[in-house]
Amino acid sequence: MDTDPTALTKKERARQAIEQAAYELFMEQGFTATSMRQIAERAGLALGGIYNHYAGKEEIFRAIILDRHPYKQILPLVVNAKGKTPEEFFRNAAREALNELGQRPDFLKLMFIEVVEFNGRHISVIMREILPQVLPVFEQLAARRKSLRQIGPVLLIRSFIAMFFSYYLTEMLIQGSALAKLMPKNSFDTFVDIYLHGVLKETS
Repeated sequence: MDTDPTALTKKERARQAIEQAAYELFMEQGFTATSMRQIAERAGLALGGIYNHYAGKEEIFRAIILDRHPYKQILPLVVNAKGKTPEEFFRNAAREALNELGQRPDFLKLMFIEVVEFNGRHISVIMREILPQVLPVFEQLAARRKSLRQIGPVLLIRSFIAMFFSYYLTEMLIQGSALAKLMPKNSFDTFVDIYLHGVLKETS
């Protein structure tokens, strides 16, 4: 968190310490293996003191997801991406988002915990915040029927998110493998090409 600690109240400092301690433990050993007692010890608080701020471990995790999710940095990049055509927009938005997400290696761990242990129920809260901000951009894209298929703006958003995160996930999975050595340096650009134009050659 970027908040100036000198400007925080005692309650805010305690909550910050709890979230930071829990975040470190979740990254080290996962959600299930982490106990409230461990969080309290690392935060330098009595176990009972945590319950003055959070009802339980899941509430702490939810606070971490909402506070540390990189959409707060990525969303403005997507909304403000330049492009005279839909293709230029998608390329620029994807590149900006990937560069920002590359600075958050912890993100996938948090997302795996969220998907596996909570079935994504906290992410739905984030999506409700994201959709109203990004929907107008994709509505404008969908209106440019000349170069796009007849796809509604909501499906455009979903397909863009799917393309972006599938690349990020597979990049992590093949990292350090023989397959990674075979990837061209411009693999992301090719990935975006496939998203935009498919894998089949155009037939005359």
